[in-house]
Amino acid sequence: MKQKSQLASLGLFDAKVPRYTSYPTAPHFAGGVNASVFSGWLRDIAPGSQISLYVHVPFCRRLCWFCACRTQGTQSDAPVRAYLDTLKAEIALLKSHLPEGVSLSRLHWGGGTPTLLSADMIRELAAAQADLAPWALGTKFSVEIDPNECDAARLDALAEAGMNRASIGVQDFDTTIQNAIGRLQSYELTHETFEMLRARGIHSINADILFGLPHQTPERITDSAQKLLSLSPDRVALFGYAHVPWMARRQTMIPTDTLPTPENRLDLFDTARRLFLWDGYREIGIDHFARPDDSLVKAQTSGRLKRNFQGYTEDPADVLIGIGASAISRFPQGYAQNAPGTADHARAIATGQFATARGHVFQGEDKLRGRMIESLMCDFRISAEDILGKFQISAQWLRDVLEQTARAFPNMVELSQEGLSIPERARPLTRMIARSLDAYEVNQAGHSSAI
Repeated sequence: MKQKSQLASLGLFDAKVPRYTSYPTAPHFAGGVNASVFSGWLRDIAPGSQISLYVHVPFCRRLCWFCACRTQGTQSDAPVRAYLDTLKAEIALLKSHLPEGVSLSRLHWGGGTPTLLSADMIRELAAAQADLAPWALGTKFSVEIDPNECDAARLDALAEAGMNRASIGVQDFDTTIQNAIGRLQSYELTHETFEMLRARGIHSINADILFGLPHQTPERITDSAQKLLSLSPDRVALFGYAHVPWMARRQTMIPTDTLPTPENRLDLFDTARRLFLWDGYREIGIDHFARPDDSLVKAQTSGRLKRNFQGYTEDPADVLIGIGASAISRFPQGYAQNAPGTADHARAIATGQFATARGHVFQGEDKLRGRMIESLMCDFRISAEDILGKFQISAQWLRDVLEQTARAFPNMVELSQEGLSIPERARPLTRMIARSLDAYEVNQAGHSSAI
């Protein structure tokens, strides 16, 4: 109770803070990064280097009420077919701009619902992707899979394409909660999908589960977590549901009075967290768990863990290129985001131009502060040796910044000659502590709560 009181006094249950999958965060992207800038950044990629690719498929057969992602519903394959043709043209355009010898390090299809594509469409997209560049040694190819929108034919096509990692959204197995969030997905169907994947040699499976959902209680999340553990996923992402109906109108279908209080959200997180730890999973950052032999654990142990728009990653590539409407690319020079609407995206690609609509060019202390924030999000510490070795700053400047953070969170961070660290008792505050290093004004209305 004392710990919860301390966390409350520091604003944990009231603050609106980013998830820090980028720095600066996407709401701070602006104009000035266009197709010409994007093309220039592509030309600057070193020949023979590794890059990663993200392909966004925004379509869903049904729009789940809890989701705040940029998606659109369709009952017809016609818009999906047209979008696929645009993706293929965009990939071909990208190929014409890439330097020689580039290989693919990580591939990820997200959405939306990538498995809404038919088996033949999956093969077409995979063929375009394969024609773009060869795979690097140890490439990981992951796809977000909706058990409600998947079958043997589509999984066969994905396995043939080389998919070796799958991500399955679970959210919660309780039917009362599923009805409240507009997402019906039985345990039996999810189990069948796990089995179908493993039968095709896909043994690296990630599952997403949410806390903070309507009608959710410790007893209900315990039951859902135990059912999920019976499927033995390799990784689990335990995300907090962000209720932002002013951004995602579909969330107005979820009555606010059915949501747990911020204090209860913390209890829900702790309940699920303990179950995953008791089952032998290792904690990765603020919201991921992985089996001890998983590559994320190895990356965390060796200090190679990173954070990007898909969450935590061990991806060694410095360049991530986003394909599709609203997709975001990351370069050493900054971020570039495609036009969010499928029509605007398609019009740009049809003219032979990239669909870059906005972004951010790194400037000033961006990379320095981004590294410090990523260190907190991944390792719960900022190493003075690491920061001073990577950036041309004085030890006094760093000391002053870390001391300012320590003063803002009394007794919640530990300061030493080695740097700053967050003890386990204060880790629910990690995103808030990271925000204290954010030089950009946080848009309070546009971000989820800290828990």
